[in-house]
Amino acid sequence: MNTVRVFVVDDSALMRKMIPQILSRDPAIEVVGTAMDGIFALKKIPELKPDVITLDVDMPRMDGLETLRHIVGDFGIPTIMVSSLTRRNADLTFRALNLGAFDFVAKPKDAISVHIAEIGEELVAKVRAAAVSVGARLRAVKYQPPAAPAVKKEGALPRIRTEKILAIGISTGGPNVLSYLLPRLPRDFPAAILIVQHMPVGFTEMFANRLNAGCAIDIKEARDGDLVIPGRALIAPGNRHLKIKRLPLGTIAVLSDAPAVSGHRPSADVLFRAVAAEYGRSVVGLIMTGMGADGAAGIGDIKAEGGLTLAQDEASCVVFGMPKVAIEMNHIAKVLPLEAMAAYLCEHFRTQEVECVERGVQ
Repeated sequence: MNTVRVFVVDDSALMRKMIPQILSRDPAIEVVGTAMDGIFALKKIPELKPDVITLDVDMPRMDGLETLRHIVGDFGIPTIMVSSLTRRNADLTFRALNLGAFDFVAKPKDAISVHIAEIGEELVAKVRAAAVSVGARLRAVKYQPPAAPAVKKEGALPRIRTEKILAIGISTGGPNVLSYLLPRLPRDFPAAILIVQHMPVGFTEMFANRLNAGCAIDIKEARDGDLVIPGRALIAPGNRHLKIKRLPLGTIAVLSDAPAVSGHRPSADVLFRAVAAEYGRSVVGLIMTGMGADGAAGIGDIKAEGGLTLAQDEASCVVFGMPKVAIEMNHIAKVLPLEAMAAYLCEHFRTQEVECVERGVQ
């Protein structure tokens, strides 16, 4: 990889000092400049010609969202949002992702050097991934929710046992991809949905709520004991693994504080292995856009138990990392573009449902 030129934009003098120090530890990254707000940043971009920009969400004069609109529209440079862990900034961060930001990192609550260093590995990895994602850097913008708003049926979901599971592992680029896929699933989708989206504590609940508002299916951040039922999607909370337990009266979500797996908590590997053990051939495992290899090994357990394994294709991924590794491990039965995913899943589960009825399985 050629040296990655990074431009740091943040109104905090401490951040303008610490972020370059963190990034400069990687010999493949060069910080070519800093700016204290969006107005200064937009003036400097033509001169500095950065490959990647890190951008504060909350800034005076011109905020992060307005600055991002200009970066996306005028320069097309992949941008990583740097956000404080507040509800307001979480909302701004999701809006930034919708505008075309490559990804985000969350600042620790105590912005002193010992805590800032905690995000160093994540920030470096995302900068490097953004730099090589040529052609994918703005792709997420086109994946908009359906024009027709989702309509939820009145009343609570039926408390029935599920015999079908869709398990999804996803990371970088995931918020926009899920915002495209999930609204295209009907209210009567016949499988329960479990999702691991790599995201920090404090963001997953808001993300689930945003998705739920635009979907026919119910979507929520998973809690211990939540029912795993058709027409509901549970998203693993930040910093907790998501598993399931099959009980006589139904299946429930089980959260775990066990150590990180594949560098992540929650981990797609943990989810895939749990659903494979409980549901075997009735599982569809889907691995989607994201850096690294989380889920690539675990989805092999689903395949070994006779379940169906799917991967998002390279052309529609923001980062073709997790799917690529799973494909190379020969753990994927079928590779699909994002645009075809919802229709394929609906057809597969409904065909499976008919087969179960014919065999007398409820």
